[in-house]
Amino acid sequence: MRIAHAPSQLDRRPRAVAIGTFDGVHRGHRSVLGAAIDSGLEPTVITLDPHPRIVLGNRVDLITTLERRLELLAEAGVADTLVAAFTPEFMRLSPDEFIATYLTSIGAEAVAVGEDFRFGHRRAGSVATLVEAGLEVLPVEEIVDVSSTAIRDAVRRGDLAASAAMLGRPFELDGVVVAGDQRGGTLGYPTANIAMDPQLVSPRYGIYAGEALGHRAAVSIGTNPHYGGTERRIEPYLLDFDGDLYGRRLVVELWTRLRDEEVFESEQALVAQIARDVEATRAAARPV
Repeated sequence: MRIAHAPSQLDRRPRAVAIGTFDGVHRGHRSVLGAAIDSGLEPTVITLDPHPRIVLGNRVDLITTLERRLELLAEAGVADTLVAAFTPEFMRLSPDEFIATYLTSIGAEAVAVGEDFRFGHRRAGSVATLVEAGLEVLPVEEIVDVSSTAIRDAVRRGDLAASAAMLGRPFELDGVVVAGDQRGGTLGYPTANIAMDPQLVSPRYGIYAGEALGHRAAVSIGTNPHYGGTERRIEPYLLDFDGDLYGRRLVVELWTRLRDEEVFESEQALVAQIARDVEATRAAARPV
């Protein structure tokens, strides 16, 4: 997939363009993408970054990083993605200016958007505006009860089966492995400490089963209360893995929530519980 950051970086050719933020690239988003991909035209995406609601001063816990979003768009079969910077200048574009700058200039003949799609200054443009401009608006199958907001809510309460059903894949943690307390190695279970963008949504604290790098992973999310911690830590233990992960980006699928964090009466009791968590991780099933 080719990635552009300005319309001038894309050749003018017959395109079907899917427009949206696409945070999470969930099942509803993939329905929009599928309409563009199945059109027979060059399937192209215009995705917005940063998230418009963040630029407008609202708090949004993102489901995916931009890097992961682009990977998922490529996996879906998109040929070109234009990352449009959501700036004050972008917000001031009239609907006609948006169409001329971002659609007509790259050869768009058809557009795939949700029914409530609005664009341009003060959200003055609508699906009808696209039709009036001579663009074909592709039919998109509505996926009911699926939204980025509902996915965030499911993740926050640790309902990974619900989030996976809406995403069409397990929810993922995405970050870079950094140095931690290195306490896990002394207990016989060396963990990777992931530094994750604070704008990303995080599940409720607890112990989870999942997978990373093709290995089952028992994942601790929380403050390590047994050791009196106060800062959030995300620490996956990759089963049957031997290698150095420092400085490496790690994408961890979360499959199921195993238990709450606990304070144990002794380190021996903690180690015994970790062993049970590892066995539960081996037995866990991927939700989709």
